[in-house]
Amino acid sequence: MEYTHLGRTGLTVSRLCLGTMNFGPHTEESDAHRIMDAAHDRGINFFDTANAYGRDPEGNLKGRTEEIIGRWFAQGGGRRERTVLATKAYAAMGDWPNEGKLSALAVRRAVEASLRRLNTDHIDLYQMHHIDRDTPWEEIWQAMEVLVAQGKIIYVGSSNFAGWHVAQAQEAARNRHFLGLVSEQSLYNLLDRTVELEVVPALQHYGLGLLPWSPLRSGLLGGALRKEREGTRVRAALAHADDLLATHRDRIQAYEDLADELGVEPAELALAWLLGRPAVTAPIIGPRTQEHLDSAIRALDVELDRKTLDRLDDLFPGHRPAPEDYAW
Repeated sequence: MEYTHLGRTGLTVSRLCLGTMNFGPHTEESDAHRIMDAAHDRGINFFDTANAYGRDPEGNLKGRTEEIIGRWFAQGGGRRERTVLATKAYAAMGDWPNEGKLSALAVRRAVEASLRRLNTDHIDLYQMHHIDRDTPWEEIWQAMEVLVAQGKIIYVGSSNFAGWHVAQAQEAARNRHFLGLVSEQSLYNLLDRTVELEVVPALQHYGLGLLPWSPLRSGLLGGALRKEREGTRVRAALAHADDLLATHRDRIQAYEDLADELGVEPAELALAWLLGRPAVTAPIIGPRTQEHLDSAIRALDVELDRKTLDRLDDLFPGHRPAPEDYAW
């Protein structure tokens, strides 16, 4: 396993982050525990979850994923001590006021509930799952400062922030002499490169680590066409994934052909590309099986030369930083 620092911090994390969103809805608890054990065995020390994960099709059972992780920690054997644990807050966990978003009261309640479900006394990376346009940064940072002082969280991160949200957050934290954000989770993969316009430049400027979510775009970059021919493709988690596949079928076929030419699996190619992108600390992988986990780890050994990178850019054009991407 390869390791790096999370953004500008001294925290050491694996170059792959184990995402747990499938635990509960798609992966049974016993299998989830085996996957987490296997991740540790392979050197992955960075796990990501969220308080809202675990919901069923009716939207119930929020928090179930954190509970699955908490019961895994309870088995002991150094499981908690060896894990850099990241979770998130923002989503409404109920219908009553202050059960979601980022007011000081909501943050306090959310972190206490996550600590109980996770069976731990602290969260290593506490992330805002979305920007809260109704709560001022002074209130958010005061709430986070209290949690840090209490030892309930160590670092703060964001998810789904625009570049200017990152700048707002960091300048407000600077005025309070607070560390502020250390990482940002964004949708980033070969098919979705919008963050290259302003988010990635903001992260580079402020020294934040980028944690790309959906690195395989709901399986579309994981050999979807091959699996379709074999009759083994499972329905993607995102409802519009089938429409995306139809729209990009020719490009995805050319991409899978390129992977075959290189002698790697399509998923390994997608992850290897992300691992070489600016600001990226660790793509968030969401294996449903141990086989998926092993495939992701093999991506660490894939080296892409300039010719291959140029071919990928031709297939999936990216962006230059704004404003040069669209203006002189």
